[in-house]
Amino acid sequence: MPQLLSAWTAVIPLRAGSKGLPSKNTRPLAGKPLYRHAVDQALQAGAARVVVTTDIEALWSAELPPEVALVRRPAELAGDTVPMAPVLVHALQAAQVSGPVVLLQATSPLRSADDIRQGLALYATGAYELVMSVTEADRSVLKWGRLEGDRFVPLSDPAHCFANRQSLPPVVKPNGAVYVLDAARFVASGSFVSDHIGALVMPAERSHDIDNLQDFERAEALLRTQP
Repeated sequence: MPQLLSAWTAVIPLRAGSKGLPSKNTRPLAGKPLYRHAVDQALQAGAARVVVTTDIEALWSAELPPEVALVRRPAELAGDTVPMAPVLVHALQAAQVSGPVVLLQATSPLRSADDIRQGLALYATGAYELVMSVTEADRSVLKWGRLEGDRFVPLSDPAHCFANRQSLPPVVKPNGAVYVLDAARFVASGSFVSDHIGALVMPAERSHDIDNLQDFERAEALLRTQP
């Protein structure tokens, strides 16, 4: 059974490099650095501890809440092609994290503390090994396929390829905002892959992800409309 929801750790990965928008993780957004939105959301949601894994040197001299611990990310885990799984394994081991973990990416600043709490509540049911946030996507992707030579192979039910879009079942996609998992299991497997994944559905307006300057400016505009 998962531990009590009052005893969970947030992990926030921050990388210095970014091709789409240089130094985006420390760039001011609505009055504070982008990464501080994730830190503050974690603490507001009730995190007992916040682990920030980063290669950004300036963070070691930044004023951070006492619940925040920094983990120095090695260079081999700081490249733009490095997947998230080994970064998270390193952070969990380096900070000796146990129990429930919530992975919060700084590039999703419009998620709310309540989104995090709802993800934890779904995970606490014990029905899932991983809970991840999703948002509604275009259901016409069910018409798509892949090529094997010159053969069309449907991605889903072949009947979907010839159905009206309106008659297709709803489709969701991961939005990268919230992931809830168990530290020991993740370190042992080294992977997010599971047959038991719970879906935390979030609206599009809180699922905005930042990759470039246009995304950043859009997120700032959306934040101004929040109560």
